[in-house]
Amino acid sequence: MRPSRRVRVTSPQTRIALARRHRPGQHLLPLPAPADVAGARAAFRRQRRIALATMAGLALVVFGMSGLVAALPELDHVGVAGVPLSWLLAGAVAYPLLLTLAVLHVLRAERAEQGHGGPPANERRGSG
Repeated sequence: MRPSRRVRVTSPQTRIALARRHRPGQHLLPLPAPADVAGARAAFRRQRRIALATMAGLALVVFGMSGLVAALPELDHVGVAGVPLSWLLAGAVAYPLLLTLAVLHVLRAERAEQGHGGPPANERRGSG
């Protein structure tokens, strides 16, 4: 009996990925105009300020809740439906505050990005 010939089996996605490797340069983006660079830097600064404010709010919620529970140990003895008030503060108050903080962050970051203007100058010129 003759041994069967080995066949290499690859996924179609693997073949596409391997084929792309042999065509360099097509994935490079054009360099932005100087005005676009300045606008992008300004947008980055605005979004960095928003991120720092969000981080401060996050620290305030996390450490504020922890500090409140540590400062008021009687919250462990007061309960609603058999659940200590300190647990309710951590679960029913902290998470909605964190969700609100996240939603506000996304809205403010999107507004800051839209305030930058429209598409970059090299895209506004059009190709046709």
